[in-house]
Amino acid sequence: MLLPTLLYSPTDPLLFNTGLFLFLFLAFMAGYTLLSGRRTAALRLLYVTAFSYYFYYKNAGAWCMLLAIITLINFFCAIRMEKAETESGRKGWLWVAVGFMLGQLAFFKYTNFALDTLTGFSLLPAETHLDLPLLIGISFFTFQSMSYIIDVYRRQMPATRSLTDFAFFVSFFPTLLAGPILRARTFLPQLRQPICITHQMMGSGTWFIVMGLFKKCIISDYISQNFVSRIFDNPALYSGLENLLGVYGYALQLYCDFSGYSDMAIGIALWMGFHIPPNFRAPYKSDSITDFWRRWHISLSSWLRDYLYISMGGNRCSRWRMYFNQFMTMLLGGLWHGASWNFVIWGSVHGVALCLHKAWQQLLGHDKKYHPRGLRRVLAVVLTFHLVCFSWLFFAGSSFESSAAMLTQIFTHFQPQLITQFVAGYPEVTFLMVLGYVLHFLPTRWNERVEALMGRTPSILLAVILAAAIIWVIQVKGSEIQPFIYFKF
Repeated sequence: MLLPTLLYSPTDPLLFNTGLFLFLFLAFMAGYTLLSGRRTAALRLLYVTAFSYYFYYKNAGAWCMLLAIITLINFFCAIRMEKAETESGRKGWLWVAVGFMLGQLAFFKYTNFALDTLTGFSLLPAETHLDLPLLIGISFFTFQSMSYIIDVYRRQMPATRSLTDFAFFVSFFPTLLAGPILRARTFLPQLRQPICITHQMMGSGTWFIVMGLFKKCIISDYISQNFVSRIFDNPALYSGLENLLGVYGYALQLYCDFSGYSDMAIGIALWMGFHIPPNFRAPYKSDSITDFWRRWHISLSSWLRDYLYISMGGNRCSRWRMYFNQFMTMLLGGLWHGASWNFVIWGSVHGVALCLHKAWQQLLGHDKKYHPRGLRRVLAVVLTFHLVCFSWLFFAGSSFESSAAMLTQIFTHFQPQLITQFVAGYPEVTFLMVLGYVLHFLPTRWNERVEALMGRTPSILLAVILAAAIIWVIQVKGSEIQPFIYFKF
């Protein structure tokens, strides 16, 4: 009966927050520990890569071979590019690799979006649709691979001659499905270094994993199943107050879901002896939309800046062209998230907001390091938070009619007197939402102190803390495992 569990099932993905992953990961770490010596470095890389491919197989089936194809194309194109004697030759190999990656990404994610759009304009017969799978994590490992080939083209790093190292980088299972998006020039050098897992790394890794489980399974999943989903499914049935609280709940749900995954990925990587960059820095503390994108999904926002915005000219051009570059970067960033007009609008909202903030900074003579203080900072944080929440209406994937219904209820049928009924009717949801936002707005140094304390905690106590967190999750979670929201991107 164990074999069917280990085989691919589209209804049973292998997620960080499942018992099967815990079982397999413990077995994996036992083998990983045995291969942690200097003489077994090559075998260790192959071992982790094999597990990563199995991990992706459990989530995508036979499509895991797409990882191998992307790996081989980028590996050999980078070497050929480096050996090319002319600039045109270098560009040719660059576009072979980038063209393939963008092509396969467009095929799987945007073919049906294009067909549906043409059908909507009566340019194609009705029901013109292809039965294409939505490959989990495709956007993440595609962008990760593109960063490598572009860095080699820009001569920011040499092309690796080790196929084993590169396959490890592309398929590294903690970040494979939902990031953070790694950069080869900072990650590849770690592979051949001796494995050195300090007690501080074990403590920090445990803290990240515990916090990730808490965010995802305790806060995000609970408020989603018991409140937020109900509001977004039928906004017209609820008052404006409940719709607004639903938007606040979704903002917290999305943050806890995605940052929870990133935290667990960082923690697992630390347990294996690797350092990967943080992906979130308390984004709802942002005092501007620009500040928000320095704190939210940092690996994607920095990727868009370095490989798209700068490639289009960045701010090394006229003011209006700079605004255009900024807007198009966010518009394409919206499309990266999904093939839907909702994401086009979401990206456009952020693109316009970034341009307006940039113009406002220039008008007042503020540099990019400026942050308001005192009451002005409080007002700026509140304004930025509500702008982001407005954009989440479209990001949530609801229809335009549903988003309009929510806004209509909020602005015409608010009914603030229902707050006591809401608290009485949703006591657990209220508690978790308040707790989630309070923890989010605590000073960053408090979290750093707890992380440092975990690094000094005895190993046996770390095990007890982790076991207690797992037992708590089992007691609180619903009967069905909730996939991470960003898996669909």
